[in-house]
Amino acid sequence: MKLKKQVTVCGAAIFCVAVFSLYLMLDRVQHDPTRHQSGGNFPRSQISVLQNRIEQLEQLLEENHEIISHIKDSVLELTAHAEGQPALPHHPPNGSFVLPPESRPSFLSVSPQDCQFALGGKGQSPDLQMLAVYSLLPFDNQDGGVWKQGFDITYEPNEWDTEPLQVFVVPHSHNDPGWIKTFDKYYYDQTQHILNSMVLKMQEDPRRRFIWSEISFFSKWWDNISAQKRAAVRRLVGNGQLEMVTGGWVMPDEANSHYFAMIDQLIEGHQWLEKNIGVTPRSGWAVDPFGYSSTMPYLLKRSNLTAMLIQRVHYAIKKHFAATQNLEFMWRQTWDPDTSTDIFCHMMPFYSYDVPHTCGPDPKICCQFDFKRLPGGRINCPWKVPPRAITDANVAERAQLLLDQYRKKSKLYRSKVLLVPLGDDFRYDKPQEWDAQFLNYQRIFDFLNSRPDLHVQAQFGTLSDYFDALYKKVGIVPGMRPPGFPVLTGDFFSYADREDHYWTGYYTSRPFYKSLDRVLEAHLRGAEILYSLALAHARRASADGRYPLSDYALLSNARRNLGLFQHHDAITGTAKEAVAVDYGVRLLHSLTNLKRVIGNAAHYLVLGDKDTYRHDPAAPFLGMDETRSSQDSLPERTVVKLDTSPRFLVVFNPLEQERLSVVPVLVDSPHVHVLSEEGQPLPSQLSATWSSATDVVPDVYQVSVLARLPALGLRVLQLHKSLDGHATPRSSTRLYLHGRNLPVHKPEAVPLHIFPAAPDDFCLENQHLQACFLGRTGLLQSLRQAGEEQGHRVNSEFLVYGTRTSKDKSGAYLFLPDGEAKPYVPKDPPVVRVMEGPLFSEVASYYQHVQTVVRLYNVPGVEGLSLDVSCLVDIRDHINKELALRFSTDIESDDTFFTDLNGFQIQPRRYQQKLPLQANFYPMPAMAYIQDMQSRLTLLTAQALGVSSLHSGQLEVILDRRLMQDDNRGLGQGLKDNKRTCNRFRLLLERRSTANKVQDERPISFPSLLSHITSVHLNAEALVMPVALEKSALPVLRSFVPLATTLPCDFHILNLRMLQAEDDSLPSAEAALILHRKGFDCSLEAKNLGFNCTTSQGKLALGGLFQGLELGSLQPTSLTLMYPLGTASNSTNIHLDPMEIATFRVRLG
Repeated sequence: MKLKKQVTVCGAAIFCVAVFSLYLMLDRVQHDPTRHQSGGNFPRSQISVLQNRIEQLEQLLEENHEIISHIKDSVLELTAHAEGQPALPHHPPNGSFVLPPESRPSFLSVSPQDCQFALGGKGQSPDLQMLAVYSLLPFDNQDGGVWKQGFDITYEPNEWDTEPLQVFVVPHSHNDPGWIKTFDKYYYDQTQHILNSMVLKMQEDPRRRFIWSEISFFSKWWDNISAQKRAAVRRLVGNGQLEMVTGGWVMPDEANSHYFAMIDQLIEGHQWLEKNIGVTPRSGWAVDPFGYSSTMPYLLKRSNLTAMLIQRVHYAIKKHFAATQNLEFMWRQTWDPDTSTDIFCHMMPFYSYDVPHTCGPDPKICCQFDFKRLPGGRINCPWKVPPRAITDANVAERAQLLLDQYRKKSKLYRSKVLLVPLGDDFRYDKPQEWDAQFLNYQRIFDFLNSRPDLHVQAQFGTLSDYFDALYKKVGIVPGMRPPGFPVLTGDFFSYADREDHYWTGYYTSRPFYKSLDRVLEAHLRGAEILYSLALAHARRASADGRYPLSDYALLSNARRNLGLFQHHDAITGTAKEAVAVDYGVRLLHSLTNLKRVIGNAAHYLVLGDKDTYRHDPAAPFLGMDETRSSQDSLPERTVVKLDTSPRFLVVFNPLEQERLSVVPVLVDSPHVHVLSEEGQPLPSQLSATWSSATDVVPDVYQVSVLARLPALGLRVLQLHKSLDGHATPRSSTRLYLHGRNLPVHKPEAVPLHIFPAAPDDFCLENQHLQACFLGRTGLLQSLRQAGEEQGHRVNSEFLVYGTRTSKDKSGAYLFLPDGEAKPYVPKDPPVVRVMEGPLFSEVASYYQHVQTVVRLYNVPGVEGLSLDVSCLVDIRDHINKELALRFSTDIESDDTFFTDLNGFQIQPRRYQQKLPLQANFYPMPAMAYIQDMQSRLTLLTAQALGVSSLHSGQLEVILDRRLMQDDNRGLGQGLKDNKRTCNRFRLLLERRSTANKVQDERPISFPSLLSHITSVHLNAEALVMPVALEKSALPVLRSFVPLATTLPCDFHILNLRMLQAEDDSLPSAEAALILHRKGFDCSLEAKNLGFNCTTSQGKLALGGLFQGLELGSLQPTSLTLMYPLGTASNSTNIHLDPMEIATFRVRLG
């Protein structure tokens, strides 16, 4: 009765608010500023203003009506389910399970202003849009003479008479943190010698310059050198001789890396530089990543860098940009309404970053100016003309020859300032090489500079010396747009370096490690946030003396191992086998340590009485959810042993939104029921665990629990051994043997029905979706949304690509298929297992090389709105084959599809008929989709893989590739170290309610809010930690709810990262809070989604966000914390524009 009263009062209050807001809306319309527009004297304009107002009023009434109906539903739901626990499913007579309505109201309240962003329309259009450039180019690969992929360059000798050519020769050494050798081996064999010689040789002549980018190597060297040497380095940096470029932990791959890890390795490098050398990088240098994402210029710009350089771009684009003098441009984000994301970018024009391809168009001549190749050395010039040492006798002729190349190269650019890199992989490792390059070049420079009639000024320079001279020449401050330079939007995938050799294989190569990378990333983010919260609470209670602060060193190590793996030969899968193992060992080591950090933080946070907290590393309070026996094995989940006394579980939700999730737990008895911490029974489902198509694991059962998990919080659950009749509902399983004579080991406690033949076609459904399957394959056939008459054909199949028979074959980098994919034909027909239960149902199909499980959750909210798809792939007996999964649908997508860049933004793609099949593959770190006017089908992924849409209505992803040969890009190996790999996806079908053709033509697109939230659900699974104490002497445990308010659902807490103290193995009092406001498309229908979601036009009050903690200070900073932005104010209210990522230096306590 009391509750009914509360609900009535609550309902009435909400109604009053709604009526009042309607009144305000009317008021707003009456005082419409549009009535002050010019021309108000004419009746016609007054009529149109009136008409506008009426339309506005109608729209507002419509919105208000929707709000009221939401309120009605919510009030009804509130009265129906007052207890707030998810209700237990019941079993109606027709045999399928039905969940009662959700016990809490769900609402979606997105303000109309927040929908405007995706519609765009603001801002001028760029001069160069990469999608349009692709449509324009013939890609005909004509022979260009000495510059094979270009054209003949000519000039008039007097072109520089009025404005001399200014040449900056930039010495560099490209150090891969692992490729042919491991990181440590490279360091000991080469890198330490390069850096030691650098300190020595740079001091010999103040005119010498050098640039360095990989902080992973630099920090290792720094730890091993004397204070005297460190002081010399600081001097060299201080006087501008040595420049730190980009300053990330590595030079990351830009195709497969996720934006969390890209930012994290940038912060790690920048924080190291600031602390140890006191320097902030100004220019970006990325000579070796295999294609470029537009996410990187955004991150560099937000880190306050003013310019950047790229090199590995498709040769046809380089040629086109060279011919039109567009090799230097302002790179702008597609979604940027003004110019705030613009960053100046220099594209190198020729084939490679080595010396033969950097002085000018003719490699035969440029090679003669790589003085490491002087006769008698270990390497020579393939063009058969060796370099000659520079003497007084030959300097005039040599300098003239080199100047001719410089002038030709400069004709490709708009300014009279020229950049000439001088270096290659692991160069300058011996003092002799420093002498050969620096002394010979200095003789050339001295000669050129002494001849005013040549109109050239040549010198050594750093990258920023070049950009500064350019800015000065065009008369602007660094970071501004130089007049007369074009604006470009888009990205530079996919890359080809010659002929039809597209580097699209590495989007999938070694998928096992691509998946492990993301598992580690999710754990790192979870550990950072939970550690920060636990430490803040411990400090507030003055208990930080008992808290294991030493866990900070484990976090720091994990950041560096994840950062190292973002390197462009690591996550790409393009390193030697032994190097891949080395990366794997590092990733697993950190994963194990992070589980420990999460366990220690969770232990402290769930204790009812914090005074009882004792950290015992030898006997952790919480066990791990799963273990991996080695770096290349799949995880094995922990089995909880049930006893007469209850077992407790602590479940961690790493998302910033509350989630209603099905949490799986393995137990050793079928007699189990699950209670909340208050002792309320929770909905659950019992099923057998299978070790193969026909074998169950004896005495191991999965109990799946429907639990509401607090945002970023910890939920305590109890497992009881039930000896009475209150058993957990059991799933029922049908096993179809497809005519194969296979022995089946039946589970004891779970019903199993065996059928010798293949099933007829069949369907699974929940309240949102019906998924139908082909009986003989067990594969998906169609999807139908609730309330639709007609379903969509969504046909899934496995395919196999071969490789060419000619000389060039696919390898770790290249995808060179022997034509279109052929259907995968297994040796035996599949065994199909169909399991149905109250919380989820699933179809498992067992083929020889792949086992696929398609699961449909029967729960309210996000989990039940998409299909969960996983593929366990094992192609270790394949030879030169690639396995693909293709979805064929009736969506009329034509030649357009959409892929994400780094999980940060969406890039529309067009299937280009004029390009070979392999050119049409793109990276898919997080999602890809196809759409027509009515529907959008999104494939969300938990690991980066290659994706394409080769025909209208298709979407296909390469799952794994096994290749027996090297593809001649320096690796010297094929890809033969395949593992059993689990690829995880979600398949989401959405209705488009307000699509229009004009919008769809634009080179920009956004996922829906549901798609964003589904993606984070897939990538950040809840972690289940059993309390290790099996006896009943347990302290009181309480769920931990860290957030006092709900975050707007377009906000993502990217990280809450404790900053290091003076002693870098300990945390300081400050943390970096990194927030991202996601851009989303409102045109996808969002009715009855069953989850709570409101947006706030980018406003967020951080002051009261964390329950029980105060925000001591809040300082907005640049992305990597190098620069404060504005003054630290007392206000803790912040505002973020859509798509923006913002970093704040905060003090919690």
